[in-house]
Amino acid sequence: MKTNAQVVVIGGGVVGCSVLYHLTKLGWKDVVLVERRELTAGSTWHAAGGFHTLNSDTNMAALQGYTIKLYKELEEISGQSCGLHHVGGMTIATDSDRMDSLKAEVAKHRHMGLDTKLVTASEIQDLCPVINTDGIIGGMYDPLDGHLDPSGTTHAYAKAARLGGAEIYQQTMVKELNPRSDGTWDVVCDQGTIHAEHVVNAGGLWAREVGEMVGINLPLHAMEHQYLVTDDVKEVYEREVELPHVVDPAGESYFRQEGRGLVLGTYEQRCEPWSVDSTPWDFGSELLADKLDRITESLEMAYHRYPCLAEAGVKRVINGPFTFAPDGNPLVGPVPGLQGYWSACAVMAGFSQGGGVGLSLAEWMVEGEPSRDVFAMDVARFGTYCTKAYTRTTVIQNYQQRFSVPFPNDELPAGRPLKTTPAYGLWKAQNAVFGHGFGMEHVNYFAPEGEVPFETPTFRRSNAFPIVKEECRAVREAVGLNEVHNFGKFEVIGPGAIDWLDSIMAGRIPKEGRITLTPMLSPSGKLVGDFTMSRLGPERMQLTASYAAQAFHMRWFEDHMPESGVEVRNISDDRIGFQIAGPNARELLSRVTRADVSNETFKFLDVREIEVGMLTAIVCRVSYTGGLGYEIYVGREHQVALYEALVKAGADLGLRPFGMRAMMSLRLEKSFGAWMREYKPDYTAAETGLDRFINFQKEDFIGRDAAVIERDTPPSRQLVTMIVDADDADVVADEPIWRGDDVIGYVTSGGYAHYSEKSVALGFVPRELANQGEVFEIEILGDKRKAVIETTVLFDSDNKQLRG
Repeated sequence: MKTNAQVVVIGGGVVGCSVLYHLTKLGWKDVVLVERRELTAGSTWHAAGGFHTLNSDTNMAALQGYTIKLYKELEEISGQSCGLHHVGGMTIATDSDRMDSLKAEVAKHRHMGLDTKLVTASEIQDLCPVINTDGIIGGMYDPLDGHLDPSGTTHAYAKAARLGGAEIYQQTMVKELNPRSDGTWDVVCDQGTIHAEHVVNAGGLWAREVGEMVGINLPLHAMEHQYLVTDDVKEVYEREVELPHVVDPAGESYFRQEGRGLVLGTYEQRCEPWSVDSTPWDFGSELLADKLDRITESLEMAYHRYPCLAEAGVKRVINGPFTFAPDGNPLVGPVPGLQGYWSACAVMAGFSQGGGVGLSLAEWMVEGEPSRDVFAMDVARFGTYCTKAYTRTTVIQNYQQRFSVPFPNDELPAGRPLKTTPAYGLWKAQNAVFGHGFGMEHVNYFAPEGEVPFETPTFRRSNAFPIVKEECRAVREAVGLNEVHNFGKFEVIGPGAIDWLDSIMAGRIPKEGRITLTPMLSPSGKLVGDFTMSRLGPERMQLTASYAAQAFHMRWFEDHMPESGVEVRNISDDRIGFQIAGPNARELLSRVTRADVSNETFKFLDVREIEVGMLTAIVCRVSYTGGLGYEIYVGREHQVALYEALVKAGADLGLRPFGMRAMMSLRLEKSFGAWMREYKPDYTAAETGLDRFINFQKEDFIGRDAAVIERDTPPSRQLVTMIVDADDADVVADEPIWRGDDVIGYVTSGGYAHYSEKSVALGFVPRELANQGEVFEIEILGDKRKAVIETTVLFDSDNKQLRG
């Protein structure tokens, strides 16, 4: 066994072997994999082996498509059969909501290059004659779906990795992971110690324990999962063509052919977490006891859907554990705060996602960043709020929701409320309807008195629509009140703070008392952040950005931190407060402070520390609503006092609280982008218009070379605003943009701009078509709707209110 290696991958399942192969494919040869038993001895060996492209995140779906297309390449390289069966697959719909979700998925796939299509009940019957189509109104067909041999595929990865120079040590158990002062690791195994620059946790069922070796709690948990394999079925073995996969979400089951019989698996509501406290190290090649009573309801629905099951005997029952994260996507990437420690775990769909996970992680390690945005599976999308109990609770929910309709406005209840601000009780008393992000509760809107505070999940306009309209009207015509806790906030201090920020931010550093907006770029010029910088002193800066990206951003700061002279503190939950926005906002602020807040003294993009009520507050003259507004920050212990002062002073000014639904409507009227919609690591500053904030006079900042290239040679696509001739459904994201018979772009986000009474879409189109009045069509739930580019913002187009 080697005593030194560039990378040690821990875990010999399909994911670990994929990571190992992709590292060699990208040129790293000094890489090893250690496995406590033999390859596949975890959850890999007993997997059902299905693969599919369906995923709510477009980049995850694309990576799943990459994984599926990779298998033939693996077979050619390794000479090892993966046992591929490309039989195609269908997801069936038995109600209009499910059909809406499938229409949205097929539309999304058009701009991704995936060849899915909608099918009728009769077409479903033709493709799968053993199905009972009672109640089926349609479905989605994907020709890429299929299944494979889990063991053969894992060994194909392993053999291809060995051919690329990797070494694999089986029957080698990791006992300790000890960091050295230079950021490298001693991987202490029962067969010896390997000194490594990088460690990859691909521990699968034991990923929690491999995390605990370095003092972290990874948010994942194993769930028991059962599927049945039948005896021979006449309707199956007499066919000349293999049956396609079928997912029946309403029946909580999936179905496929297995030789001369069938496989039937369920995601049942009466599910059970496995090995709650720790995973036994001696587990791996065995199954769990059958628990068919837990899936009785699912089996009854399946026997109705597939009548041939009634005559089929059960050959065997597979009950084995798989790991899940709270949202069902993997945990991948560099673990915040641990140099050289990487995660590749919670990959519950290993044969759909394993190739994409391996590729992305290898790119990240070898090239410094993945080739596409992978935030949907980034380990940093979760924070330290994910306790074991919270993780277990939300993983159970995710398992139960596996086949539920993924409504874009659905706010799932498990693990909530977890984090709240002092204002939570005030909002709850006013009948607030809450959403959440990164564990924190926020108000979506305020339900009328006497109504149940609940937004109906839907792909169309919900019961919140008329209420949000009135909240928007209050902001535009009087003054609205909204929390500012939903921003990620950092304070940067120290003698080197300003120079450091100048090197990692692409924009101009503000003078004391001023605010600037700036993108933060990766070396390749991709967006890493969209920040507001408020200069509070000569060596003190407040940064605000996305709340959900705070761990992602803190990791970036730590990775680029100088040895001394700079301190960065995450103050997201400590410095909170409210924003006031609307034409009466200045009058309201003047009533609660003795400071001069006139426009001559307190200009747009000014920041001041002043007394507000009885408190010292940081007040920024900026507002995401796009009109006159102020963000007022105080310590969390003072938030209620600030609220009382503002509400008392604003009683005769039309002050009304508003939530995030209204905020996201108002920002559309100014064509303001949102993080992870218009601004994310898939895009560049020049594509999104954020290049207008880049200070090209600076000679050195991260991403400058790439930004200069795009300045001199503009990119082929451009972000635009479109007015849509919508019906009862507005765009959400990822809808295709059509020009004639061709898909030429896609939507990044949108919705209804209530005050302007326009349905709005933001999206990318070819640069040569990004002109006022250009006409396109956007496919919304299967219907193509007219969309026209509008280059003038819908509200305050001359910025008189914003700056006045």
